[in-house]
Amino acid sequence: MDADLSPSFWLASLGPVTRRDPLPGDTTADVAIVGGGYTGLWTAYYLAVAAPHLRIVVLEAEYCGYGASGRNGGWCSGLFPVPYERLARRYGADRADAMTQALADAVDEVGRVAAAESIDCDYTKGGTVSLARTPAQLRRAEASPDFIDAAKAAAICGATHVLGGTYSPHCAALHPAKLVRGLAGAVERRGVTVHEGTRVRRIERGRVDTEHGTVRAPTVVRALEGYTAALPGHRRTLAPVYSLMVATAPLDAATWERIGLARRETFTDERHLIVYGQRTADDRLAFGGRGAPYHFGSRVKAGYDRDPAVFAALRRTITEMFGIDAPIEHAWGGPLGIPRDWMPSVGVQDGLAWSGGYVGDGVAASNLGGRTLADLITGDLTVRTTLPWVGHRSRPWEPEPLRWLGINAALRATAVRDAWERR
Repeated sequence: MDADLSPSFWLASLGPVTRRDPLPGDTTADVAIVGGGYTGLWTAYYLAVAAPHLRIVVLEAEYCGYGASGRNGGWCSGLFPVPYERLARRYGADRADAMTQALADAVDEVGRVAAAESIDCDYTKGGTVSLARTPAQLRRAEASPDFIDAAKAAAICGATHVLGGTYSPHCAALHPAKLVRGLAGAVERRGVTVHEGTRVRRIERGRVDTEHGTVRAPTVVRALEGYTAALPGHRRTLAPVYSLMVATAPLDAATWERIGLARRETFTDERHLIVYGQRTADDRLAFGGRGAPYHFGSRVKAGYDRDPAVFAALRRTITEMFGIDAPIEHAWGGPLGIPRDWMPSVGVQDGLAWSGGYVGDGVAASNLGGRTLADLITGDLTVRTTLPWVGHRSRPWEPEPLRWLGINAALRATAVRDAWERR
């Protein structure tokens, strides 16, 4: 497959990166934020808005957007990895409803801030469609209150073998790297200091140790998502599982007339091993999916971003779904963070704050997480600070080799189940 070697199509489209200066040495702050992706930058943004007197420092190992924030599928969605029914059983229907509404509102909030800060991130709120393309998938779709029949589903997304689907308006397609780079500029305009090329070695109450010096701060925010396992003491906090993507060359008008996605709706189908796609603003098909293996010891390496077998499977899936053999111009991947119970969380305890574990649905959730952390840090009690994920603690993942065996067995079983349903 002839594809570029940049971290992602999104980042490549923005051209070369000019890194901000690293931490020049020991310093102090009111809030030290570890991670220059969505979570860290949204937290810095809302803190700077709510309390402009605070000294806020963001520390990023590479450059803002290097991780999942610059590589994801560009779905700004109200999706949550924990089913509503499970939330309602544990926390009650009222709090489950509040969580659902808060995430839906976060989709609009991302668009609002992007417009207010003049961040041109190709934000288009067309909703999302999940297609049912086998009888088993149709049964799952029919159980949803968002079910739509085959005609309506195919009118949105003209894939093959459409039997029905579900549709939600609570999703926008966007260019993720434009958003994260725009956010970095927005927080700097509000007085936040951003240091790139500054790898954090350890965080603890009141301090962050980096390769360039120590930042002392009464509040330290951990916002590392798929890279969390690299921190001492956090090897089993979040499992870094890889998701990979490809992007086609721009497709012609006739092809898009057949595929649809006229309002840039994001799309998936009801299979178990997640796939996801969008029509980009420049008329490419950007398409991704899970299936890459989990690596022993929660290791994260640049070489794991590329798996030729997964890329080939994604290309085959595009052909099978849409009957096209489009040239693939970009292929990339990266780790996302998965907690043991798949429940994202946000909280502050003894000066250590965190938000993450989004299981791949973090574009809007990180915005809600950042706003919630700003509330918690400033002591502003809001509806957000009472949501079910606030203060939640997932139990650690199993030690190795159980973690490696369990996660990869689950991935393989999911793929087998999909294959069985197709037959």
